[in-house]
Amino acid sequence: MDANDRVKDFPLVCVGGSAGGLDAYIRLLRHLPPDMGVAIVIVNHLRAVPTLLHEILPRHTAMPVDLIADGMLVQPNHVFIIPPKRDLHVIGGRFHLKPISKPWGWPDVITVCLRSLAEHWHGKLIAVIVSGFDGDGAAALGQIKDVGGTTIAQKLDTATQPDMPESAIESGYVDYVLSPEDIGPKIMEIAQRDVLSVAGGRSNRHRIVQIE
Repeated sequence: MDANDRVKDFPLVCVGGSAGGLDAYIRLLRHLPPDMGVAIVIVNHLRAVPTLLHEILPRHTAMPVDLIADGMLVQPNHVFIIPPKRDLHVIGGRFHLKPISKPWGWPDVITVCLRSLAEHWHGKLIAVIVSGFDGDGAAALGQIKDVGGTTIAQKLDTATQPDMPESAIESGYVDYVLSPEDIGPKIMEIAQRDVLSVAGGRSNRHRIVQIE
């Protein structure tokens, strides 16, 4: 870890979603205080459709909401939005955008971002999978667990499109299954815990904890 990375020790929450995700993002953000010292990165499963999240979500949170630009610094108490047609990597405490690596079929932008975070982010990691089609993100949850991160999926009966959280749950690497309203308080609880030590080697499958 270099000196630039060492200062990036605050928690980072990556929220991945797609169809129906807007409802989940709004409900989640409404239950997060703006000064909790956590960076929120929303990775919407888009390929070509322009995103309007950076215009819509400021109505529902007091945190600044920024559309990510290449080289932008990751900061706590901010919400960051992935632009369309880009893969997102986080290296050295900054966002790096690359042309989308899967331009046809279902994108895997959530999986790409989570794998980058597992490799390069040295603070706490929380991966959240909410409403959406397909199973983007599920393939990277084991890597998030391997580095001591926490994984959360939206409760299926609260999701407009349950495919994405269902795939996450079926991976066996989800710690909590929660409604969007309960995800915010859980993020606060996790962020206040002592920093988890990095796990060595691949984890076994983890028991799902469901909170009503």
